[in-house]
Amino acid sequence: MSPRSARSTARAVDDHPALDYVARAGLVAFGIVHLMMGWLTLQLAFGDRENKADSTGAVRELAQQPFGEPIVWAVGLGMVLLAVWQAIEAAVGHRQEDDPKRLRKRVTSLGKAVLYAVIAFSAFKVVTGSSSSKKDGTASFSAKLMDLPLGQALVGLVALGIAAVGVYLIYKGLTERFLKDIEAGGASGRVGSAYVWLGKIGYVAKGAAVLGVAALFGYAAITHEPDKSGGIDEALLTVLDQPFGPVVIALVGAGFAAFGLFCFAWARHIDR
Repeated sequence: MSPRSARSTARAVDDHPALDYVARAGLVAFGIVHLMMGWLTLQLAFGDRENKADSTGAVRELAQQPFGEPIVWAVGLGMVLLAVWQAIEAAVGHRQEDDPKRLRKRVTSLGKAVLYAVIAFSAFKVVTGSSSSKKDGTASFSAKLMDLPLGQALVGLVALGIAAVGVYLIYKGLTERFLKDIEAGGASGRVGSAYVWLGKIGYVAKGAAVLGVAALFGYAAITHEPDKSGGIDEALLTVLDQPFGPVVIALVGAGFAAFGLFCFAWARHIDR
């Protein structure tokens, strides 16, 4: 198949109504993951530090529930579908946008595809029993960067990149830009207003958590201590040990849960 015909086929897939169902299934899975993250974060706020309050920890917790194995398989499959959707968007999507904005959105879609694929991979590792360790690889990633020429600066750049994502998520929540992703009717009436508030709270909470991760990477870069970096779980634990930490963590947990519920609304009223 020539590159031109392959691209034409990809565009046909992107325009096909069946892709809506692929996206909807993926968003439901994403919502389940965030609901479990919210639950684990709330448990963390009340003193339970046994489980990790990130996507991997959420998948592990799901696996321990009644009928957990089929649920995790379904979540993993849903995340694969979400990754496929975003990969198609990265390749041929956002055609209604002008060139600079189209490129930015396609790069963003590519990043989302990678993120969703990582969550799917984690789910399949958990359900197949090949993921028994709770060790986070974020610190080792930082250590590898530190070993490179200008490694300290590279870790600092990673911190800035993560911070930019966090700021954008908060901005997206506060300005309600996420409403572009759902049908106009999905934001109307009392139910629609509830959807809007779930989205606002959810995006702000996710952005705040991501900013926490950025702060850890920034601290690691400044101190040249890669073991000080970490993911969302490490960021939450750091905040937990601060004055009023449990209150802040509880609010973040509620925000994660709100985002999970918003994902269900997004799946119902998706506007690609």
